[in-house]
Amino acid sequence: MDKRTQTCCFTGHRHLPAGEEEAIWQRVQEHLIPLLEQGVRYFGVGGALGFDTLVAEKLLELRGQYPQIRVILVLPFRGYQSRWTTAQQAHAARIETRVDKVVYCCDAPSREAFLARDRHLVDGSAYCIGYCTRTTGGTAYTLRYAEKQGLADMESGRKMKTIFP
Repeated sequence: MDKRTQTCCFTGHRHLPAGEEEAIWQRVQEHLIPLLEQGVRYFGVGGALGFDTLVAEKLLELRGQYPQIRVILVLPFRGYQSRWTTAQQAHAARIETRVDKVVYCCDAPSREAFLARDRHLVDGSAYCIGYCTRTTGGTAYTLRYAEKQGLADMESGRKMKTIFP
């Protein structure tokens, strides 16, 4: 069976409005739970701070209720978090030990590595849930790419859900 039909990726901003994490997660769940109930079980997350970290943590918590959940952490390159604070790195390491799989998209740091990560997430998925409040940046790029790949356009009832605050 093609795992892509059972896969959803996530994309969102690194900076979330202070105190809004739970509200954002509630909006994500509105789209996530129906996917789980229809058999989607693989979830690709980009490993960045902000939305990616929130989603990874919450998916790992949800495994208690939905043991079929498999979390795949898709990182641009090894050492990706080396410029983060010690606390951020420790938090990322705790998440990394609990996910089902870690994928590195490139061997060396570059702008292309980040784009490769974003494309990998979309290319392996039938569904995408995004938190996007701007028309520029990596999240907007990923959502445009998802739309070109046929995952997008909430208005037409296709497979992508974009969540706005």
